[in-house]
Amino acid sequence: MSTAAGIIVLIGRILFSINFGPVAGVGFHIRMTKMAEGYAKSMNFPIPAIAGWPTGVWLTVASLSMSLGIWPDVGALMVAAFVIPAAWWFHRFWEVGDPMQKQTTQILFFRNLTFLGAAIGLFGLFVAVGDGLRFAITGPLFSF
Repeated sequence: MSTAAGIIVLIGRILFSINFGPVAGVGFHIRMTKMAEGYAKSMNFPIPAIAGWPTGVWLTVASLSMSLGIWPDVGALMVAAFVIPAAWWFHRFWEVGDPMQKQTTQILFFRNLTFLGAAIGLFGLFVAVGDGLRFAITGPLFSF
């Protein structure tokens, strides 16, 4: 991978990670733990206690993994593992009656699907590039 391509991929890694570490991980799940747990409980999430700080730590680790390049493939899989239940449990637009709330929930559902696609794509990129990933502390954990 050339230096220029490595810089572009690094910028993409950082921009993608911002949402999961500083914004969602720390900004909501850790700083507003009780609110996150309460929302999870109101949505009938089976284990609402993990919606607070444990999820925040998970997302922060995933974000740092991808941004710093410490087993970035694992970080991408961690994001994928988060957005699947998040979309299913918290953005069930098909169950919402109010048209405005339904539209907002639908947007959030499809945003999570977009995040899932990006996380899977990044996982594939990290595995394909292997130790050739520039500006990373380690290479990927997986290799196929």
